[in-house]
Amino acid sequence: MEVIAKTSEVKNVLTEHRSKGESIGFVPTMGALHRGHISLVEKAVSDNNIVVVSIFVNPTQFNDTTDLKNYPRTPDRDMKILEKSGVHYIYMPSEQEIYPDPDTRVFDFGKLDKVMEGEHRPGHFNGVAQVVSKLFDIVEPHRAYFGQKDFQQLAIIRQLVKLLNLKIEIVPCPIVRENDGLAMSSRNLLLEPSIRQSAPLIFKTLSDARNKGVELSVKELISWVVTTINKDNNLTVEYFSLADSITLQPILNWNDSESIIGCIAVRAGKIRLIDNAYFK
Repeated sequence: MEVIAKTSEVKNVLTEHRSKGESIGFVPTMGALHRGHISLVEKAVSDNNIVVVSIFVNPTQFNDTTDLKNYPRTPDRDMKILEKSGVHYIYMPSEQEIYPDPDTRVFDFGKLDKVMEGEHRPGHFNGVAQVVSKLFDIVEPHRAYFGQKDFQQLAIIRQLVKLLNLKIEIVPCPIVRENDGLAMSSRNLLLEPSIRQSAPLIFKTLSDARNKGVELSVKELISWVVTTINKDNNLTVEYFSLADSITLQPILNWNDSESIIGCIAVRAGKIRLIDNAYFK
């Protein structure tokens, strides 16, 4: 495994692999790695000859400067984890390396980025698109791997690939959960112990809501989920949306879509957690 900080170096070494006909798998991360990330890496290792993992906390996707400042950074631990995982290259650039000049590009994702995360985190997905498009240009992977916990981000990345006409296969990977059901996230490291005990209620409520099915109307079920989670003093629902899993547009009735995803964001103390589950 080799750690590379310079863009020119990583481009050169990957060009050499590409010239040999070797396939390149890419896992972009912001570090603070957990088993969810490693599941992406393992899938990439099984699918490709060469695997690249990037570690870069991207400033342009944070609309909250405090969130950016507090985002967990554990580079030494991350490298030790990746050493055992079959990764060939870690690309760990500086901010100057990714943004030698300000990135003023604005992407048009139609309605995809106007709901849920896009509504509550203005500019977030444009920042994601900026950094991912740059990383794709640098690595030029055959396949790139993203977790389904960030369901809306996955939809945005797929649309980005279409917009830029890139020949990259986007590979979605299932959510990895703690034993108590909490979706794995780098932000879990920041949860205070008492709040960490409350956090599994998020997925438990989603699971219970799925079991309720069409007993309740869409509006009634949304209200039930929000009320159930908000009863815990450590948790506050920011939004819960039942939406078409392709367009991400909210549904009003159960027959509005053949595939329905429930996406949720919850404030757990000072930390913001997201999760999702299919309802149909």
